[in-house]
Amino acid sequence: MNDFALPFDQWLAQAVASVESTLDVYLPTEDEEPALLHEAMRYAVLGPGKRVRAALVYASGLACQSSLDTEHFKALSLATSAVELIHAYSLVHDDLPCMDNDELRRGRPTCHIKYGEAMALLAADALQPLAFKQLSQMPIAPALVIQAIDILSSAAGSHGMVGGQVIDVCHVGQQLSLTQLQQMHRMKTGAMIEGSVLLGAISSGANSEVRQALEDYAAAIGLAFQVVDDILDVTVDSQSLGKTAGKDEQSHKPTYVSLMGLENSKTFVNQLYQTALAALLPLGPQAQRLRELADFIIRRHY
Repeated sequence: MNDFALPFDQWLAQAVASVESTLDVYLPTEDEEPALLHEAMRYAVLGPGKRVRAALVYASGLACQSSLDTEHFKALSLATSAVELIHAYSLVHDDLPCMDNDELRRGRPTCHIKYGEAMALLAADALQPLAFKQLSQMPIAPALVIQAIDILSSAAGSHGMVGGQVIDVCHVGQQLSLTQLQQMHRMKTGAMIEGSVLLGAISSGANSEVRQALEDYAAAIGLAFQVVDDILDVTVDSQSLGKTAGKDEQSHKPTYVSLMGLENSKTFVNQLYQTALAALLPLGPQAQRLRELADFIIRRHY
């Protein structure tokens, strides 16, 4: 994880393998009772995924401390598993009939299609507290553990991801201003991306100046992530996306493409990308992986 000479694709593959290994260890096994619940939890979490939020935790940690000892790496690994657990629970809820009513996620049947609505709901509910248990076990100063729990709970709660989802649900079929749309997505998607970056900083003992630079980077790249999602929803097929393409338009949801148009949305993404890179300038070469992740986020095709 510390080898900056490693090509980005190989580094990202290592990061993905690391978080999936951690998740495999800390998730309940399928032979533990209630077995069906644990099977559904593992299905929701361990399926194929980009693990961008987890990679951001690792990259942020490296930007703060280029040489990670065993304890720091364990702290980062627990933080990565925490953000992935929260992300997985949110996806299960997103796909339920009362929300997006989707049947495809990460190229597989959604959790409620495979296990039924009740079991999917309960599996997602069980993933959320497990995330905070991961943070409680980080081998860092207790004050930093509290900060980490505060960051993740804020990012995932009513002023973050869930609040953004509420705005989304309440405005289906309605036109939002650009300011309103940005606020929705800063909460719905951006908050968890910002939280991931800050968890990496906290786990590595970053000072306030470094944290501010990382916050500015995360705010820009978190919004860019959602704009790219909106673009992909109208330009890429379902097989490539791993989820149902065109779902936002079918559901009459407000998006950047519907508000700004496709070309203006692409221009906006590039502006956000440049803002993110500028924020990292004070961090020098140690922020290499964060720069590469910004590039990955805006150029991805799924």
